[in-house]
Amino acid sequence: MIATHVIPDPVFDALAAGGGGPEAVRLLRQARRSRNLLLLRRILDGPCGPAAEPAAALLARVERADPAAARSVIDASSFGTWAARAAGDCPAHRHGGCSAGDLGALAAVAAVRAGTGAEIAVPVHDGALYLSGLGTATRLGPVGEALVVVTPRPQAHLGADGARSARGHGCQVEIRLPGEVRRLPRDPGREGHDWQAVAFLEARHRGLALRLPLETADPRLPSLDTASARPAAWQELLRSAWRILVDSHPGRAEELAAGLGAVVPLPAPARGVTSATSRHAFGTVLASWPADPDRLALTLLHEFQHSKLSALADLVTLHEPDGRPRLYAPWRPDPRPPAGLLQGIYAHLGDLAFWQQRSAGRTAPERTDAVWRLALIRAQAERGVTEAASRLRLTRLGARFLDRAAQTVRAVSLDPGPVRVAARVEAGTEAVWRLRWAVPEGTAVKQLAEQWRAGLPAGPLPSGDIRPASGPVAGPGAEFGRWAARQRGAHRAPPAHQTAEAVAAAPDRLEHWAALAASVTEERLPGAAVLRRRTELVRDLHHELATTTAGTHPPDPLTLAAWLAGNPAAATDAGPDTGAPRDTGWSTG
Repeated sequence: MIATHVIPDPVFDALAAGGGGPEAVRLLRQARRSRNLLLLRRILDGPCGPAAEPAAALLARVERADPAAARSVIDASSFGTWAARAAGDCPAHRHGGCSAGDLGALAAVAAVRAGTGAEIAVPVHDGALYLSGLGTATRLGPVGEALVVVTPRPQAHLGADGARSARGHGCQVEIRLPGEVRRLPRDPGREGHDWQAVAFLEARHRGLALRLPLETADPRLPSLDTASARPAAWQELLRSAWRILVDSHPGRAEELAAGLGAVVPLPAPARGVTSATSRHAFGTVLASWPADPDRLALTLLHEFQHSKLSALADLVTLHEPDGRPRLYAPWRPDPRPPAGLLQGIYAHLGDLAFWQQRSAGRTAPERTDAVWRLALIRAQAERGVTEAASRLRLTRLGARFLDRAAQTVRAVSLDPGPVRVAARVEAGTEAVWRLRWAVPEGTAVKQLAEQWRAGLPAGPLPSGDIRPASGPVAGPGAEFGRWAARQRGAHRAPPAHQTAEAVAAAPDRLEHWAALAASVTEERLPGAAVLRRRTELVRDLHHELATTTAGTHPPDPLTLAAWLAGNPAAATDAGPDTGAPRDTGWSTG
């Protein structure tokens, strides 16, 4: 029987506002399970189907014997990433190199958890056989696959969550190779000879529990060998982070308990902490060693927001396709696609909840830092909301989703001081972003220069485009970073005429343009919106006049911005569309 997943209106609104509760998370998990099964059906019906059929048959047999054990595998991160990859175009299937056969490893894990007898071929990758959620057999030699044999012990039954599968000794597992039989430890949750068990992290506080694999048994995931902390350190950190979440964010902790599925350790970056979420792996958080429990708690909140929105997007369409628009997201140095912008906004709702709670207590220095972070995140999220509202072709549900998210952002109340400083940093950030990525239309700058020299008004501002990013994108540089950091200690921005002089003296320095955009925004001068949201146009026009007007000094950027804003439609602060008529085709990043 085919059924339809339905998100009730109150649940949708609660999710859109950033929360949702454990019942909403369970609905999303069930929907993601259906998606994974549909992908499996697509794989079986496609050219790679024969490679997956034996494993699919074993998984179906396990499902009949122990539905919970089968669901634990279908819900896992490895199943979602495998299904998404194998369901796509696979030109290698004709040569036996497609990934459909990797389902054998997942089916074998389901059989072990259910205590179901099985024999299944499992691919070997570079001498290792990965049983996701269970462990990795190493040093298997140059073979392409091995036979995994699961033999139940009398009266054995293993729990679907992996608890007894790791410690219950419910079955014997052998890996059979040509001329060799490798037997896993009686307790597969313990290390053995050439066997690296997946560690499980456990935390319980006030009756709310987490049990998560520190997932390393997947050839597509980073290796624990590259991480900077071992399982015991992760275990202790998670216990502390869980106490913070349960005590300070009980509603969000209930969501995490209902939906968080795994932690994948990442190599430590040169500075700070890096984290990520795959849209195909519901409830899986990838993170480098966060070093303190507050940071881990924040990371779990932030990344689980991504999982929730990815699963919700499987059920509802929030925006229409719109080519490849490149949008401005204040928290990223690179242009973002529509889905990426919405994901960033939604993840920031988790950050807001965290820092809002932190801003209300603790010691004065910690409280001051929390208030600053809260103000900056609120400014970034609010700007992201205006970008999405004006640039995306939202569906009816998408507009409703964004409206609920915006209400959560704007409900955060702060003193004027931090709000003003955060707005200053955000104005400078946007100006610098536009200088890096925005390109005015064709000959528009030369035409504007001619109009300026002729004493004519600028008229409607020309359209422009946003260059696409290629490869990893670094931030705007150390000088800009130092400028942004100095704003926290500055009561007011420098006078606009002073920052304009600095720009005229060194127009290639990004931090000068950031300071100018911040100053004119704070002073609410004519042309402030143009300087912030068409910065590249002001800079290029200034350069054009400086290089083509003989015998005279070019006008200062403040004067040019005010002239460009002379069009009534451009002079009003109408949000991200300021100075860009709707019919020009101007796309932003």
